[in-house]
Amino acid sequence: MKTASPAETDSTAIRPFLKWAGNKYRVLEQIKALLPQGQRLIEPFAGSGALFLNADYPGYLLCDTNTDLINLYQYLKEEGLAFIHYCKPYFSGKYNNPERYYALRKRFNTTKDIRRKAALFLYLNRHGYNGLCRYNSKGGYNVPFGRYARPYFPEKEMLAFHHKAQSASFINCSFEESFNLSCEGDVIYCDPPYVPLSDSANFTHYSRGGFDLPQQEKLAQLAEQCDHNRVPVLISNHDTCFTRKIYRNADAFNYFKVQRLISCNGQKRKQADEVLALFNNRDKICISQHLPVDYKE
Repeated sequence: MKTASPAETDSTAIRPFLKWAGNKYRVLEQIKALLPQGQRLIEPFAGSGALFLNADYPGYLLCDTNTDLINLYQYLKEEGLAFIHYCKPYFSGKYNNPERYYALRKRFNTTKDIRRKAALFLYLNRHGYNGLCRYNSKGGYNVPFGRYARPYFPEKEMLAFHHKAQSASFINCSFEESFNLSCEGDVIYCDPPYVPLSDSANFTHYSRGGFDLPQQEKLAQLAEQCDHNRVPVLISNHDTCFTRKIYRNADAFNYFKVQRLISCNGQKRKQADEVLALFNNRDKICISQHLPVDYKE
């Protein structure tokens, strides 16, 4: 059995191939310092897969309510280089303009070809504005064109993901369902849509529905229940009065600061307080690390 250990340096870590809000690549050291050992890592909120790519467990289960994300991961796992080569033409340059972008976005929203939709999801992620993943009330992807000079095709990162994914399963399901799939020997890491720091910061619609405060409370309750069943749970979130209340029964905490983009033009940055809460039925400790972290998306 291998223990997840802190990343040595950023240069040794594997980067996710997707641009993703809340990407944990820059805070791997903080997360892995509290992450218990186990036979399988379960992530109910798969996101970019930054932790999965850099953890060291025999097996992995990545879940997410975003069907497009899970389909992309599944095709990359199963097809590897064949799927990478299928995606590459979308990064040739001729599709890097508003007319082609909006035409392909429309095709993404209407196509029944799941393989093409997976490739287009990657295209939209890398060509859309600021790496956002957003849907309207009807489920249509609605992120505007990003106007990047030369969007990067993450071939190396996709291949690394493909190799790592051979020990992983990907399931399109809710966080409640993913908790039901856990058993003794598993470790759960949760990176839910964060509790907003302000009313204007409340963006949680990367899949249909959203993630409100009652769901945040439900997640904390499930973490406590799993802890009683000998399944440790580690949760990331903003450090707020609300999260301190719902995580009050956790056994260990890590508080730290990150640098966060806060304006629509992507230029203004400020520090934000985050918390890691570990439910693990062990001696309660508090590691107060107010470390500035470069949280560049």
